[in-house]
Amino acid sequence: MALHRLFQLSSLLGSALRVTFRRNIGISAVLFNRAKELDPVQKMFVDKIREYNSKSKSAGGVVDAGPSYQKNMTEEITKLQRLYGGGDLTKFPDFKFPEPKLEEVAK
Repeated sequence: MALHRLFQLSSLLGSALRVTFRRNIGISAVLFNRAKELDPVQKMFVDKIREYNSKSKSAGGVVDAGPSYQKNMTEEITKLQRLYGGGDLTKFPDFKFPEPKLEEVAK
């Protein structure tokens, strides 16, 4: 009887410990995320990404692209249009799948 009560107590204690550990891990994850925000290297990296994003939006494309880049880009687009029959290569193609016309076969 005493052994049975000991097992019940240990299972209750185990479940309480599991809940406590789960909560502590959840809290520590939030604290680690806050600590990441204070990392100076990560902050510089994110700032550079944001700066590049704003520059690319204002430039309308690739940042610091010279005339040679534009020349190469137009040459490649011309090659692709010649290979694939022209059209606008900057937009996704529009596919149309018409319903097939089925005929009933007499048996």
